[in-house]
Amino acid sequence: MACPNRLLEFGKPTVPNQVWVGDITYLPLADGKWAYLASWLDLFSRRIVGWWVDKHMKESLIVQAFDQALKQRQPKPGLIVHSDRGGQYFGHSFRQRLDKWRCRQSMAEAKNPYQNAHAESFWGRLKAELLEDGCFMNLQDARNELFNYIEGHYNVRRLHSSLGYCSPIDFENQFHRTVLLNSHK
Repeated sequence: MACPNRLLEFGKPTVPNQVWVGDITYLPLADGKWAYLASWLDLFSRRIVGWWVDKHMKESLIVQAFDQALKQRQPKPGLIVHSDRGGQYFGHSFRQRLDKWRCRQSMAEAKNPYQNAHAESFWGRLKAELLEDGCFMNLQDARNELFNYIEGHYNVRRLHSSLGYCSPIDFENQFHRTVLLNSHK
């Protein structure tokens, strides 16, 4: 089933929950095996709104991360959900959630990672800042370290030049304060 890249005609998001971008990356474990991390990033603030790590790349990996994001954010209908063309994003369970929440699926063109550059950029930062030793001891170690990095550093302290040198959460908080102030004028 063909799915367009809706980001090509969509400008910069102006509020949270207009566009989420998702992807999966490989993370090395000490035993020579891999862990797989799926995440959803709100393109407005660069905040990671959902993530999940496991020892497989099945559809349930992205669904777990997406469910976490849905529970946390409760997006309104019309949210653009962008990813690459990995088979997981064509799965029945994932598509059911898109339909239930009335999200609009968007996909990068085949073999064009530049069309999912925000997700790829997050992976680059995460690996450079978190994987100094080159790997995680095991899956539980990966889960613990990723929680500390994403929830304790990236979302709350990691400064982004594109956000005026604010962290994702600070950027969202500034936005909500501005909306609140403007609603009382």
